[in-house]
Amino acid sequence: MTTTTAPAPSAERFDWTGRTVLVTGAEGFIGSTLVDLLIERGARVRAFVHYKPYAEKGHLAHLIGDPRVETVAGDVRDAGRVTDAVAGCDTVFHLAALIGIPYSYDSPGAYVQTNVVGTENVAEACRRHAVRRLVHTSTSEVYGTARTAPIGEDHPLQPQSPYSASKIGADMVALSHWHAFELPVTVVRPFNTYGPRQSARAVIPTILAQLHAGAREIRLGSLTPTRDFTYVTDTARGFLALAACDRALGEVVNLGTGREIAVGDLARRLVEASGRDAEVVVDPARLRPSGSEVERLLSDNGRARAWAGWEPEVSLTDGLKRTSEWVADHPHLFAPARYQV
Repeated sequence: MTTTTAPAPSAERFDWTGRTVLVTGAEGFIGSTLVDLLIERGARVRAFVHYKPYAEKGHLAHLIGDPRVETVAGDVRDAGRVTDAVAGCDTVFHLAALIGIPYSYDSPGAYVQTNVVGTENVAEACRRHAVRRLVHTSTSEVYGTARTAPIGEDHPLQPQSPYSASKIGADMVALSHWHAFELPVTVVRPFNTYGPRQSARAVIPTILAQLHAGAREIRLGSLTPTRDFTYVTDTARGFLALAACDRALGEVVNLGTGREIAVGDLARRLVEASGRDAEVVVDPARLRPSGSEVERLLSDNGRARAWAGWEPEVSLTDGLKRTSEWVADHPHLFAPARYQV
């Protein structure tokens, strides 16, 4: 179910040719997919990646030596480094964040430093250098369990984990720069993006990794929560469309399919997509703390459709199949897959 407003002409036709674009978190799952899409559309990409002394390039390894991509190592908590990276950029996509819910219970302060303070540093750097547009990445986790469905952008924010609390704080920092300083910012709120390159900390790749390793039993936490899963290229297309959409200035915009599926049903779909044979069972050790589990997420994507002409293109069936094939082709990234989902 989605808002029935007629779609606008797609903002995806925006011309990125020759524009210098900064992507923070560029080596990650969504970030690297966005980098690939920007290059395809003619942009010059400055990829801001987390510094590693062992020179690991993450999902940007295939772009090493490509003249269209400049890699800048740093940390969004370092205001000076961020300011230098933003200089000369037309558009900034801010995806760098400390992600994952389970670890946020153990180290909530780290989430505040990276997600909230890091966003402040990015927003201030964009203001200093007068960028054309800042696109800040939020998450559907900020909504908590749906009080009404589908979830529109005006749904109450519910910090049901330290992770979601830090992302709420980051969103407010970004929006405050629109209200206080007229910084041209849009907050993009993806719903459960999945696809190739996603790490085993997430439910879909960790299930697939177990299946392709020959597991006959898939152990999960609660099977009843529902999620709205969006394929990664659709999410990346949404980022580009909203970066070109003036109606979205100073606003929050959901990116989701408007369809939901329970985790248990998803697991069974993944068994089918993998071509394997396995049973799905509940593991009490994987259950989240009481009051922290988000029971339902279902997006209202009416703003993205009406304002930017965006709509998802990849069905869940096709997306799960593509993801299964990618996981099967990259077993070294998932051994051993011991993540809590």
